[in-house]
Amino acid sequence: MNRTMLIAIFAVLGTGAYAAMSSVYTVSEVEQAIITQFGKPVGEPVTTAGLKVKVPFVQDVNPIDKRILEWDGNPSDMPTKDKLYISVDLFARWQITDPLQYFLRLRDERSAQSRLDDILGSETRNAVAKHELIEIIRTTKDRVPLRDTLLTEAEREQDIGSLVPIQKGRKLVEQEIFTAAAEKVRVFGIELLDIRFKRINYNESVRSKIYDRMISERRQIAERFLSEGNGEAARIRGNRVRDLNKIQSEAYRRVEEIRGVADAKATGIYSKAYNQSTEAVAFYEFTRTLQSYKSIIADNTTLVLSTNSDLFKFLKDMAPDTNAAPAQSSGDKR
Repeated sequence: MNRTMLIAIFAVLGTGAYAAMSSVYTVSEVEQAIITQFGKPVGEPVTTAGLKVKVPFVQDVNPIDKRILEWDGNPSDMPTKDKLYISVDLFARWQITDPLQYFLRLRDERSAQSRLDDILGSETRNAVAKHELIEIIRTTKDRVPLRDTLLTEAEREQDIGSLVPIQKGRKLVEQEIFTAAAEKVRVFGIELLDIRFKRINYNESVRSKIYDRMISERRQIAERFLSEGNGEAARIRGNRVRDLNKIQSEAYRRVEEIRGVADAKATGIYSKAYNQSTEAVAFYEFTRTLQSYKSIIADNTTLVLSTNSDLFKFLKDMAPDTNAAPAQSSGDKR
């Protein structure tokens, strides 16, 4: 056996081994496969795991994931029914249930994610545009939002602090998006399992307007409180002046009453004194005059009195001190 024959034998054996290896493939537990021949699917999709056989060289294996897959959309700005622009971020879960249809329509997961972006994004915009903002951010159905109890009737008529009552809630809005999108993705061999809002936020362009509206409403209520407070303060000050005048008036009346009673008692005392003996009257006048001296005369006091003065009559009857130096007479001066 010459060298050329040996090379030919080894070539045949190598080709046979390669052909045998190319005719065998495996399918894992998390995969399913589509067999294509010259680019076209042949036979039924392979959905069971294990070692499989195919025609070598002319047939190819196209694995397709059969696990639950994730779709995470990018945040998108869209208007609500009440013309408020919000940024909505969604996520969804999906699974390939018809691998042949999936392969014919989409081929790979990258194309599937792109189609989901289009379909779920479109249905989300439609649902958001049909509902008020409160329906999208709240989950409680049939909840009637409470209004500020501090609002007046006029402020309530101006819709200050008013919210639209919830008829559906976020869960039902998500269900609407899910139902509409599930029908559209089914033609691609995809089953949509779930969809949820991840984040909802005001668009940057309208966030400042929302804050300004909230500030304006709070400022209007604060100005009403300030006006009511000023009115109450004016009322309190008025009551204080009125009560003060009343107290002063009562005090003046009381003083006059006391003074009248005192004058009456003094008059009675005078009357009783004059009705008694002349000596008692003289003694009373004398003591009263001495009390007056004590009140009006101090050290270095100079008095100019008439000789007919009641204050002087007791002084002029006093005997002069013979040991004192003689004083110059000067008319009525003493």
